[in-house]
Amino acid sequence: MSKRYLYYTACAIWGIPGIIITAKGIYSYTRVSEEQLWWLLTITASVLAGFVFMFRNIVCKYSERIESLEKTKSLWQAFPRRGWYLIAFMTVLGITLKAIGMPAEFTSSFYCGLGPSLVASAVLFVRNSYNGKPSVAPK
Repeated sequence: MSKRYLYYTACAIWGIPGIIITAKGIYSYTRVSEEQLWWLLTITASVLAGFVFMFRNIVCKYSERIESLEKTKSLWQAFPRRGWYLIAFMTVLGITLKAIGMPAEFTSSFYCGLGPSLVASAVLFVRNSYNGKPSVAPK
């Protein structure tokens, strides 16, 4: 299995949920009142900024990991074990929040911040697959 395939796998693992979450967030925005819109957009911008900076560093670390692999045998090597635990935790958390029925105010602002951040991270994985190195230096 090539390194590029690991990058594309990472892109799919982050990008597909990002698109789905963004669509759900946008739909939730259609269900909130206009009076709440301004502060929900402010919360969305804050969530988006926070996740973009956090995910950018994670993508860099994972890209460095992929580049450091001499020979890849499995897609499980794309992320460290802790990364897979994080993905599982976030998936279970998302399903749980959906099951308990979060209000549209929360869903719209949080999902419209989280989703685009995941999509941007997926784009960074693809970019890193062509560069052969992480696009952002760790701090």
